[in-house]
Amino acid sequence: MINFKFRPETYFSEEITSVLLVKLNFPESKWGEQLSIYAHSNAHRINLEAVDFYGNDYILYPSTIDEPLSLEDLVYLLEGIQLNKDDIQGGMELILDGVPLAVSPFYPELEIYFEEKRKSYGLD
Repeated sequence: MINFKFRPETYFSEEITSVLLVKLNFPESKWGEQLSIYAHSNAHRINLEAVDFYGNDYILYPSTIDEPLSLEDLVYLLEGIQLNKDDIQGGMELILDGVPLAVSPFYPELEIYFEEKRKSYGLD
């Protein structure tokens, strides 16, 4: 049973103020797209940022948090990511098809959640 209430104590250490929080891979997408979610420590708050190969701008909700997310909140964030279509600047529009594969050093059960979801859709 996945513990959706799991919340890491922190994302950062004294020396590290930016981390790769989650790496998403979309194998059903036309080119097997990848999307990375980063967390940045900023004056006692945490800013979240989504980055792809093309430099597109993504809308994350929430994009700023006070403490690490629970696994449940992270899943909602990941499943609600939207491409900001008002700010596409020459980058190829990323097409996020299917259910992603997800890996996170902070949320070990995230990978299991998305693997089970992919199986339920017959993707693996």
